[in-house]
Amino acid sequence: MLKYICKRIALMLLLLLGMSFIVFAAMFIAPGDPAIMVAGITATQEDVAQIRVSLGLDKPFIVQYGIYLKNLVTLNLGMSFTSRQPILDELKVRLPFTLNLALAAVIISIIVGIPTGIITALKRDTLTDNILTTFALVGVSIPNFWLGTMLILFFSVILGWLPTGGMTHFFWTPKGFSQTILPAIALSTATVASFTRLGRSAMLEVLQSDYIRTARAKGLLNRTVIFVHALKNALIPLVTQLGTSFGLLLGGAIITEQVFVVNGIGSYMIAAINNRNYPVVQSTVMLIATMFILVNLLVDLLYVVIDPRIKYE
Repeated sequence: MLKYICKRIALMLLLLLGMSFIVFAAMFIAPGDPAIMVAGITATQEDVAQIRVSLGLDKPFIVQYGIYLKNLVTLNLGMSFTSRQPILDELKVRLPFTLNLALAAVIISIIVGIPTGIITALKRDTLTDNILTTFALVGVSIPNFWLGTMLILFFSVILGWLPTGGMTHFFWTPKGFSQTILPAIALSTATVASFTRLGRSAMLEVLQSDYIRTARAKGLLNRTVIFVHALKNALIPLVTQLGTSFGLLLGGAIITEQVFVVNGIGSYMIAAINNRNYPVVQSTVMLIATMFILVNLLVDLLYVVIDPRIKYE
């Protein structure tokens, strides 16, 4: 197991190296001059040239990338062009709210999606199955920004039950729950639908296995057959989906944070892109990529806990 973990970490570092090059190259060739943005429209050519030198933008591409890579290894993410504050400090403030939103969406996906998938499998080809499957299809199709707007209109504007936006507390507190529930629902809809469809197909496959028929022939209670024998073996694809969904939720949070005015890394990245604040864009993309890779490594390790037959050499 330790050998496998070390191998995965080495591959993760190589993947992040490739990602850093792609992100840096994309920002390097992007249109616009960050020096002009920092200097302002009233600055002279001399001012722009001085700022370009101070930011290191006058150096060749490979030299700039080398400096960026060196700083990245030491967690020196540089300064934001707009706020002139350390990017690492700004990410420390914003990241918890993005993780709060993504984690709440994951919990909703698990609580709603997995039981719904089990129900549709047990009620195969019935009216219940058809209704829930249709809702799953609709959930995949609805854009989260449109759903978020409709949720705000109904629950905040018309009913006045929940705030229209903003996030200052975490979802496990009463105030944080009221701030998080609407964006979490909007963000998790597609993931809930994915869990439902995948859970249905996984449970149907397991329920047709020989050992399930043997368990029922022994006279075991139906709930024992479902929750002890069938569900545990159907969890492998669901856990895989969980790892993938977390990365998708982090990406989807970029749009959801804009709709609900959440001060997270998603809104931080959008503002940086609009302002050509390249160090911020590079840092946020690398942060999201790192979290996505770490979550998938954790998912691979969970396989061993779920199914002891799985061994990593």
